Amino acid sequence: MRHQPSAVSIRVLVCDNTRVHTELLADALKRDGCLRVTTCPAGSDSLTTRLDLDDVDVLLISSNLDDRPARGFEVLRGLQAVHPNLRAVMLLEGSQGETILEAFRAGARGIFSKDDSIEVLGKCLRKVHEGQIWANTQQVATLVQALASSPDIRATDARGLNLLSKRETEVVHRVAQGLSNREIAARLHLSQHTIKNTLFRIFDKLGVSSRIELLFMTLSQERHVQSALQDLLHKRAYESLRDEATLVACLDAAAQGILIAQIALAQFYAQRKSDPNSALQAHAWYSVAMDQISQSSTILAKELTLDQLLRAEELAIERMNKRNGKPLPAPDKAGLARRLAAGENVRAPCSATAS
Repeated sequence: MRHQPSAVSIRVLVCDNTRVHTELLADALKRDGCLRVTTCPAGSDSLTTRLDLDDVDVLLISSNLDDRPARGFEVLRGLQAVHPNLRAVMLLEGSQGETILEAFRAGARGIFSKDDSIEVLGKCLRKVHEGQIWANTQQVATLVQALASSPDIRATDARGLNLLSKRETEVVHRVAQGLSNREIAARLHLSQHTIKNTLFRIFDKLGVSSRIELLFMTLSQERHVQSALQDLLHKRAYESLRDEATLVACLDAAAQGILIAQIALAQFYAQRKSDPNSALQAHAWYSVAMDQISQSSTILAKELTLDQLLRAEELAIERMNKRNGKPLPAPDKAGLARRLAAGENVRAPCSATAS
């Protein structure tokens, strides 16, 4: 493993489960002249609070941190939300299928089993630094099998809009099944040249350079989005956001205009309103969410008739009555018509009554 120093050294930050393991691993990696190795004291707090992560070329992080199995996945998700260009290699205790999938969902660009040799680890770090994905043949097979059995494969932007056309999504499905360009062309009744050009368009839209990177990206994004939505929809916000990585990801989504994330943050901080700063944050996020709701409601109101708006108000009152346990007055049709004609927010009176 004694490679000659290169003109460009690779800055590697090592964070294993314990301080002893971190130092031993770093000492072994320092024998590689291409690597400039630093260490992070064991524990997720020291890693998440570092200010120099943008100066790190590759993060080598254990899947187990703080003596907690899978804690490394949570930490990496949080780091990726703040440092999206951070390249990470995840150290795994074994090669179980679910562990492999979870590492890539968390944002790892490479995975490495602790049963493998230190010489191979050095090569892994160099390849990830060059922009490649690192996984052995067995691990890739596990990923392809999982992706092929996934019911939906989509790639979306920050607003949730699909980046791929229907035809491009069909091609991604066939790639996930392990089909060649010729086989995909036969299934879709297209020429191989058309399939090749379609793949180039997909690579360009998603910012990937190979079929294997395409598989990793779509798998990671689909499962991560589903997991995040399930957390926010099936738990109270202040429970799901107690995890630091989830909180960081939610803050990033809220800043991009994701309404459910804004409301979740408002509820989370409202639970801590005894703290003046938390109360301030809660009010701010409620205001941001209300403004977005108001704008969307006003735009939608222009597409509805007066009778439809009146029925919508009646439904809203019925639902609030069930929730609050006390009756609210029926909507004022004449007042609704005046507000609609004036271009005002037609939901304001109902909202004011509800409060």
